[in-house]
Amino acid sequence: MSIIGWLILGLIAGFIASKIVNKSGEGVILDIVLGIVGAVVGGFLFSLVGAAPVTGLNIYSMIVAVIGAIVVLVIYHAIVGRRALR
Repeated sequence: MSIIGWLILGLIAGFIASKIVNKSGEGVILDIVLGIVGAVVGGFLFSLVGAAPVTGLNIYSMIVAVIGAIVVLVIYHAIVGRRALR
């Protein structure tokens, strides 16, 4: 998949995941970064259970990327929330 494809997939996945996790976006750049990281994490998690990882710019890959981005966002908020309590 091209860099543009990863950016588009990451932006959409990060935006959807941030709306699911905390009802507001984290910002465009952070949404893209967390979405791309989420796509990689989602692909890794799906390959662990025997499913296909991210295969391109399609609906299945979007679902994988959103699930991965949700996992990354939950971990991100747990780390940032812990630091805010200090």
